Amino acid sequence: MSNVPKYLRESASNILLDHLSGLDIDSEIAFERLTGIICTIGPASQNVETLVEMIRSGMNIARLNFSHGTYEFHQGLIDNVRKAVQIYCDEIGVKSWPIGIALDTKGPEIRTGLLEDGPSAEVELTKKQLVKISVSEEYRTKGNSEVLFVDYKNIVNILSVGSKIFIDDGLISLHVNEKGEDYLICEVENGGMVGSNKGVNLPNSNVDLPPLSEKDKNDLLFGIDQGVDVVFASFIRNGQGVEVIRNFLKANGGDKIKIISKIENHEGVKKIDEIIEASDGIMVARGDLGIEIPPEKVVLAHKMMIAKCNIVGKPVICATHMLESMVKKPRPTRAEVSDVANAVLDGSDCVMLSGETAKGDYPVEAVHMMHVISLEAEAAIHSRSLFYELNLKTPSPTDPTTATAISAVSASLKVGASAIIVITTSGQSAHRVAKYRPRCPIIAISRNQQIIRQCHLFRGILPIYYPNVRKPNGLKIWMLAYNLVSNMGGSHKTGPNLSGLFGRKTGQAAGFEYTDANINKGITWGHDTLFEYLENPKKYIPGTKMVFVGLKKAQEREDLIAYLEQATK
Repeated sequence: MSNVPKYLRESASNILLDHLSGLDIDSEIAFERLTGIICTIGPASQNVETLVEMIRSGMNIARLNFSHGTYEFHQGLIDNVRKAVQIYCDEIGVKSWPIGIALDTKGPEIRTGLLEDGPSAEVELTKKQLVKISVSEEYRTKGNSEVLFVDYKNIVNILSVGSKIFIDDGLISLHVNEKGEDYLICEVENGGMVGSNKGVNLPNSNVDLPPLSEKDKNDLLFGIDQGVDVVFASFIRNGQGVEVIRNFLKANGGDKIKIISKIENHEGVKKIDEIIEASDGIMVARGDLGIEIPPEKVVLAHKMMIAKCNIVGKPVICATHMLESMVKKPRPTRAEVSDVANAVLDGSDCVMLSGETAKGDYPVEAVHMMHVISLEAEAAIHSRSLFYELNLKTPSPTDPTTATAISAVSASLKVGASAIIVITTSGQSAHRVAKYRPRCPIIAISRNQQIIRQCHLFRGILPIYYPNVRKPNGLKIWMLAYNLVSNMGGSHKTGPNLSGLFGRKTGQAAGFEYTDANINKGITWGHDTLFEYLENPKKYIPGTKMVFVGLKKAQEREDLIAYLEQATK
């Protein structure tokens, strides 16, 4: 064991107290962070140079908040993230570096309107003053200190005299004194400055908003077209809401996108089991949650949801106000450092920055601080006891993939392994290893770039894109596909010659009947589109009876695509 790094040896203690009492503030730091870092991209971080610095500092996933901004703005953010990734790849001498892109929906949330003095203006509400909350379109862009627009028309029906209204993460508290046909007269209990488009919470009220608004649908279609990897679904209340979103994604070609459900209200906490089952992961969105339930209960909800996700092996993200003071200051408070560290210790797969990187003065410094805090906190995790408990929660007999993952993690803890290497097509084998929380990194190697980017949701996975192909097998499959192209005709032709497709728009090949949707979307032939086309041609050619020979297995499709990519170059 003498050659094993100290940060790996320390976990050899069988007892948690021995492990914790042996921690040393002067010990060497781990060579690789296991916790993912998600950064919200906004005005403070939208330029390419800043994004490159954030990638260098440790950003794994870029979050786009669709509660704000136009499609042109978000298109620019996506383009800049991808430019920054390419610059970073050139800088370190690699062909690909996985940075995921997440679309955060507005969701069935309630917000105030614009103030009459502009989107950057603020008005002051003073304690005991009366303010009118209106749902009339007349005030949507004409808010002031006397009248505020709210975009939930049914608010006047579900609230009663005596109800509470919280604005801007609870900074402003209102008490309903009087109800009108399209307005509420409220008394300000806690005053302060209010800006435009601030969130509104209605604690202990049964909000009847649909899980997917028309805006959300348009946003998701935009995200599908742009090839986002993850959707953060806001204000999820039950499993049915997740299924509505998943069905919409599937119906519009976004079935490979992961859905992370944000838990932000009392109903979501109480129905967490069905939400976890329906979702690909969970985000503990503590900002709104701390308004919808008593703030002292948030820590219980936080720990409960993380534990439930850890048990079933689904990723869980801790978010909101993690390094909030770094919006204006270059160093966090000690309480914020402890908050991030405890989120890591509790079992979060990822931690997230919001305003710190979207609008803060120190976006790069915030990412770096999140990185070093996570690294140090991971040293305090007692991997042996965690692995033991997760193993106990695994039913027996179990499936071969799970059994192999358990064996790999057990062996890594016994020998103090520096890494576990997993070659994966779907990502599932790497995800399963991550469930059992090895102390060392999991190097996941795949030819599927979206799978690689999505792996950042899971603690400990270091994804690597490997484009090389088993040439003989890829060539053999291509010959079968080429012969099929030559022999099929009429309405069942396969479309363009498969060679030379990479980078071309799907609607550019002559003699091929594409759907209008494909032409209008300008879908480009790349790995993901070709994989879907080879797996299910009907998605691109409605009514075709064609099935590709020798491509039933995912690995066979991967070999062919990799061969075609090399042939195109």
